[in-house]
Amino acid sequence: MPSNQYEYPPVDPNLLYKSANETKKLMSDASKVLDKLSSSKDFGSKVMYFAERSDIEEVKRLIKTTGIKRDVKIDYNPDGLRLEFDSTTENVPCCKLFVTLRWR
Repeated sequence: MPSNQYEYPPVDPNLLYKSANETKKLMSDASKVLDKLSSSKDFGSKVMYFAERSDIEEVKRLIKTTGIKRDVKIDYNPDGLRLEFDSTTENVPCCKLFVTLRWR
């Protein structure tokens, strides 16, 4: 009778550990953006205004003023905003964090 046993390689949590730490940094950046959007209707209005006019460079500039450390991919549509934070460790894409916010 054939065995369904599979030999698994030894567990090595190093990449998982690094990925978790990188994700914490992404969460810190996301938190800065969310703090600004949740505390300043003026800031949110500016983001919406320029997004609705497809001025991506101004939207990026505004998001950068929140103090984030990394680049963020920004996408928007008539209903809201989507931010994609990503990072690499050991030259390997390790983690992504998506934030989707609605304004309609």
